[in-house]
Amino acid sequence: MRHRLYYFLPDIHSARRAFDNMLLSRVEQRHIRFLSSATPIPPDLPEAGFLLRTDVLHGAANGMIAGGILGMVLGAILIGYAELGEATILLTTLMGLLFGAWASSMAAAALPNSRLKEFMPEMERGKILMVTDIPAHRVGEIEKMLRERHPELRFGGEESHVPVFP
Repeated sequence: MRHRLYYFLPDIHSARRAFDNMLLSRVEQRHIRFLSSATPIPPDLPEAGFLLRTDVLHGAANGMIAGGILGMVLGAILIGYAELGEATILLTTLMGLLFGAWASSMAAAALPNSRLKEFMPEMERGKILMVTDIPAHRVGEIEKMLRERHPELRFGGEESHVPVFP
């Protein structure tokens, strides 16, 4: 399991130095992302991707819940009135899950990530947000290294249940 750490950096120069130190500490580049609303991120720093900037994953999860429940209810109604087999519930639930995930993720793609709302005021003031996914056993080591080498850096928060994706 990984922990997602959020750090605010005052400028691009500081972001580059923090990025270099993270790489020297053997954190893979794909687990470090930068985000800013006021300052453009230069091409030599990895910018946050679509899934981190938008609410697509959150929307898809909510859509799957609603779609699954509605599909199950529709399946039960079809069994009761149309005298179909019990596999109908499974089929309508699966269809509801898929449709709910698709429809909700399409709507959520236009929304900013709800987990990043609390960071928006700082980013609008020109701060750069560094988002890193660190293995749970290395969190203390990385936090200590960043505190020692970057006194200008400000800790923004931590999420402890980030799945390990490639």
